[in-house]
Amino acid sequence: MSTLNRTADTATPPVRLVHLGLGAFHRAHQVWYTQQAEADPATPQWGYASFTGRSRGAADLLKSQDGLFTLVTRSGAGDDFEVISSLVDPAYADDTAHMVELLARPEVAVVTLTVTEAGYHLAEDGTLLHDADVTADLAALKDAVADPTGFTGTLRTAAGKIVLGLAARRAAGAGGLAVMSCDNVADNGPLTRGSVCGFARELDADLADWIEQEVTFPSTSIDRITPATDDSLIADVKAATGVDDSSPVVTEPFASWVIEGEFPAGRPDWEKAGVEFVDEIEEFERRKLWLLNGSHSLMAYYAQLRGHATVAEAIGDAEVRARVEALWDEAANHLQAPELKVPEYRASLTERFENPRIRHNLVQIATDGGTKQRMRAVPIMKAELAEGRDGAAAAFSIAAWIAYLLREGATQEIKDTRAEELARARSAADPVRSLIAALDEELAGTESAVALIRSQVESIQR
Repeated sequence: MSTLNRTADTATPPVRLVHLGLGAFHRAHQVWYTQQAEADPATPQWGYASFTGRSRGAADLLKSQDGLFTLVTRSGAGDDFEVISSLVDPAYADDTAHMVELLARPEVAVVTLTVTEAGYHLAEDGTLLHDADVTADLAALKDAVADPTGFTGTLRTAAGKIVLGLAARRAAGAGGLAVMSCDNVADNGPLTRGSVCGFARELDADLADWIEQEVTFPSTSIDRITPATDDSLIADVKAATGVDDSSPVVTEPFASWVIEGEFPAGRPDWEKAGVEFVDEIEEFERRKLWLLNGSHSLMAYYAQLRGHATVAEAIGDAEVRARVEALWDEAANHLQAPELKVPEYRASLTERFENPRIRHNLVQIATDGGTKQRMRAVPIMKAELAEGRDGAAAAFSIAAWIAYLLREGATQEIKDTRAEELARARSAADPVRSLIAALDEELAGTESAVALIRSQVESIQR
């Protein structure tokens, strides 16, 4: 058996992209798209330096393989195996000095992020949230932005790291670049701008002005189902290719990336790989969040309560499928632009969900429901209420989440970045109303909406 390592013949691109949040999705999406976009695969021009979250494990595995990994594209027809080489530098989250050095290079053109919504540390009004991580980073950076290359500490937040790197870039006269979120959150461009600029504004007004003038924050809508890697995937790669790969990634054939925004220092020719550049991304974001992510959340809670473990099992249950279709019907009422091609998108989702060889675990999707449902089900219900309808299908999704948290024996730790808040709501005198309020105060104050959700919770619990 051979191992994955670069040789003298391996085409290795220069690092021109930096990513925060090294994980399976990043590798199956942004890294894969970048490799597909190369004009000449023999002389690639765009390589990624990708930094882990808080764990060093992913970087350790990939460093042992020089950043190479196998992407397994899995469909009902079989598996395709592709070695991805655009990830050049798997790096540790705590190596802030390395990130600063990279961002100061003029050839580095784009920073991408997959850090989850909580990683932006913003309050609901869009202002910087002064939690423990932000407070610690602001204190650590108080003097460091004046001499960014001399910083030797560690930082906890993505915004803090980016601001320090941008301070070094400004000092080096390297010009602007693009900072682009690839997280499943609405308005992720403005969200990223608010986090980075809000952080910079508290440290150095001149630096904040420079960032606002020179740095862009494109918005994106991203889509590709990427289950977690397990030992069976490693064994499958070894059996099929004869290669020992300690860190392969499995994904579905479908992939989508829609981008709105400018790139002042250039970018890969991602459109060559199928990326769609648009003038207005908001409707595409809603289509993805409400149809794909919204149905994922509904299935994550309701289908688990019905004894299912995966998306494929869930969509094969006629009752679950009917609930998904009803949610899609409500969402479609507010996705009317012809270019969204909603009927075709729905058909593609059904086909993807039915893929028997992608084991997309519902328990994985169910994490962080307190954040996800307020972006997925709540906006659909409120849009329906605004047009005089009851939003029953979206209400059912909210009810399924509540019933999941209140299920018998559900006294274990809540897997959510808002776990403490949700635990208090679950223990309140009226847990249904309190959990609705954790998603949306206005909805919790609408008696007809609360009554509808309450009745559906009771129906699910029978």
